[in-house]
Amino acid sequence: MSVRIIPFQSHLALAFKELNIAWLTEYFYVEPKDADLLDNCQKVIIDKGGVIFFAQLQETIVGCFSLLPMDSKTLELGKMAVREGYQGQKIGHLLLQYAIDYCKSNQITSIVLYSNTVLQPAIHLYKKFGFEEIPMEVPPPYERSNIKMVLTI
Repeated sequence: MSVRIIPFQSHLALAFKELNIAWLTEYFYVEPKDADLLDNCQKVIIDKGGVIFFAQLQETIVGCFSLLPMDSKTLELGKMAVREGYQGQKIGHLLLQYAIDYCKSNQITSIVLYSNTVLQPAIHLYKKFGFEEIPMEVPPPYERSNIKMVLTI
């Protein structure tokens, strides 16, 4: 399996939305903040200094993630998803390693993420890469968020 990580291109905006809608509706629901971000990813992520990357297997987009600036040295990892049927093949691992390498190469010192403990495979992956739980602000940025984690690089 030769998965390539590729940067955002405007024609991939729909794939970004579809990948995230799939997991959101399976485990939770699409919150207004999600809808805005997914419907306007160019404006809400890219134009604000963020990035989106995709995992591509042959011609199929099989995963994605975004990084949004929180401050000059901290990025928020969000909207990481792997297409059903491709889960369990280490694609999430590849995406997360790419995100960390991207941050290192851009002098970012920490990555923050918000998640939910019901997503045990994701939480396990984050911990494997060294993310640690930290206190959550109130209210959390998403209603579903019950865990906040950070990786200090």
